[in-house]
Amino acid sequence: MKILICGAQGFLGRHISQVLQDAGHEVCHGVRKPKLPERLTDPEEIAINYTQDIEPAIWEKRLRRLGQIDVIINAVGILNETTELSFDAIHRDAPAALFYAASSCGVKSIIQISALGAVNETEHPEAMTGYMQSKRAADKTLIASGLCYLIMRPSLVVGIDGGSSQLFRSMASLPLLGLPGRGEQQVQPVHVDDLCAAIAIWLADENRNSKILNTVGPQAISYRRMLEIYRKAMGMPAQCMFSIPMPLMRMAASAARLLPQNVLTPDSLRMLEQDNVADAIPFAAHLSRPAKSYKNWFADVPDHMLASSAIAGWSLPLFRYVLALIWFVTAALSFGLYPISGSLALLQPLGLSGAPAMFMLMAASALDLSLGLATLFWPKRILWLMQIALIAGYSCIIAIYLPEYYLHPFGPVLKNLPILALLAYLFAHQRDTK
Repeated sequence: MKILICGAQGFLGRHISQVLQDAGHEVCHGVRKPKLPERLTDPEEIAINYTQDIEPAIWEKRLRRLGQIDVIINAVGILNETTELSFDAIHRDAPAALFYAASSCGVKSIIQISALGAVNETEHPEAMTGYMQSKRAADKTLIASGLCYLIMRPSLVVGIDGGSSQLFRSMASLPLLGLPGRGEQQVQPVHVDDLCAAIAIWLADENRNSKILNTVGPQAISYRRMLEIYRKAMGMPAQCMFSIPMPLMRMAASAARLLPQNVLTPDSLRMLEQDNVADAIPFAAHLSRPAKSYKNWFADVPDHMLASSAIAGWSLPLFRYVLALIWFVTAALSFGLYPISGSLALLQPLGLSGAPAMFMLMAASALDLSLGLATLFWPKRILWLMQIALIAGYSCIIAIYLPEYYLHPFGPVLKNLPILALLAYLFAHQRDTK
């Protein structure tokens, strides 16, 4: 069959694509950012702007250009909204236009990756988050379309390269972790391999019927227990956890909206508070076997590999923030927090005094401030090399003109060595993106 996967660059899309290609299907990838420039063509890729492509005519033109598509898989999704990405546009409007166009173009079947949710939407629609409301709206549109469909409603999806799995592994690797409430919120994680297998089984059935499938693992576990499982898989001893009262968590989530992050938001906290579980028997029956237990999530991955990537998840940003703080403090000290007369005296052994010394001091302060800002907002390999060169350079100048600082009991120059080591670590782990 010829299959179009929308959201093919995402975690689920990548895995679904590989499984279907291995099964012999012809797969086209709907992506936001094609690997090739627009002037070139890639028969496996098609550029899609999910925030703007909300008219059926746009999708009809696209589907007819691709030729006869047998199945469309919608694996597009975001967990948190931004000023540019909205739940309604990406989860509701674009899929609705796609389903309408699919019906007009003779597409046989649709697979919709939805979400499990926990709230009884009939009795308590007001308790549903914006994420869940938009997902359910797309589900209802598909059900009413007359197309043959498989609506998959997964709980948390687990996979070595999954964003949520990487986040939870990083959290589990922290020496100390605060849990929302007591951490007893229930989830029922499903492995990505089982989700993909369920899709392949449904497609292999020539007499397939429309169905809604709660895609869950065999066991419901608490948020606390899930973190303990991750930590054990990484070969680490028990973690020190403490409870954070939910009112305080809600205040923190509201305040966190002002920060450049999308992990802790009011919606994500509300979804965490609502138990995310379902009966595991129907999904196991569809697979004709039990889904993977948490005991087998990472059975094929060495614990040291899991641990190293998890620790990098929080150590890299921590090192950046600490480095930026050093640059900001040194800038503030040179700008006048430390007596300017004392700073100017340090430049005298270099033959600088008067206006040239003041200019050099202010220039160095401005450079420190600029490096602090760049460390926060422009992490690049070239930036880490520039900082290494700068620190090595003025360490050499101090060695020549102020050698007594190498023998100072506080070791002000020797402390450059761990900073250089930190910069070398950041340089080694930096992956610049275009």
